[in-house]
Amino acid sequence: MNPVQKDAVTHGSGPLLIIAGAGTGKTKVITHRIAYLIASKLAKPEEILAVTFTEKAANEMEERVDLLIPYSYSFVEISTFNSFGERVLRDYGIELGYSPDFKLLDDVEQAIFFREHLFQFPLKYYRPLSYPVKHIQELLNAIKRLKQEEIKPDDYLKYSQGLVKSASNAADKEEARKHLEVSKVYENYQELLKKRGKIDFEDQILLVVELFRKRPSILKEFQEKYKYILVDELQDTNYIQFELLKLLAAKHRNLTVCGDDDQSIFRFRGASLSNIHSFRKVYPDYAKVVLNINYRSTQDILDSASQLIQKNNPDRLEFEEEID
Repeated sequence: MNPVQKDAVTHGSGPLLIIAGAGTGKTKVITHRIAYLIASKLAKPEEILAVTFTEKAANEMEERVDLLIPYSYSFVEISTFNSFGERVLRDYGIELGYSPDFKLLDDVEQAIFFREHLFQFPLKYYRPLSYPVKHIQELLNAIKRLKQEEIKPDDYLKYSQGLVKSASNAADKEEARKHLEVSKVYENYQELLKKRGKIDFEDQILLVVELFRKRPSILKEFQEKYKYILVDELQDTNYIQFELLKLLAAKHRNLTVCGDDDQSIFRFRGASLSNIHSFRKVYPDYAKVVLNINYRSTQDILDSASQLIQKNNPDRLEFEEEID
């Protein structure tokens, strides 16, 4: 482990931003930091929450932590955002009117559910008579993005109604009516899901944030439980996921995040590069560690990649932070 990696691992309390490119050992740093927090008695295993984006990454992290601290890793909560959200909803979803045995719909099941109820939605433009199912995926994508940005059905409905009132020409009126149609579908879709005891992929986070805001005592329970929170690939979080992190970390503020805006790969899920910038604004007292020694690629490859990625300046985090 190099000196910079050790600085990240042994950081004490408070927010920490680790800027780490591909191949610089960020997963090693996160897992060693978990082990350090436990070994130095800064936190018990059950007081640590580590979140990442894929089950594969979570399993790899678990395996590495197990090698570092045998018999303790099982008490550290290492999971994806969505797995964490589902567990919270299984225990507390009843506070929002959801049964503990709710059904989680995957993408295919969600499309089937929507198609089965297609004629229960107030559709006109988005359900053409010649091809009624034409816009199903388009509507589901719109609903997905609305949820990722924490836009509730009633808020979107009010916004759409405002567009209708302010539209001054034929084109604007048509566009406003489309928004209004989608907003009503969104509202009905959520009502149908709840009535049938189902949630979709985005609800796993959206409903937990709603729960924590509606029931401060439940939020307090989780804030007190997790003394340290570690997040891999912050650049791939979307708005609602970052809101969840802020809620969970509000008490102790021991939030460690790894990020590299050059590696954002989940834009299709609403990933927001601005979350790295938001982190710096929310936690102005953050400590920063830059991992810039690459252990994966040859220098020729690194030089070529660097020349290409420079074309994204001046919007890159490394450019703003003046990182070489």
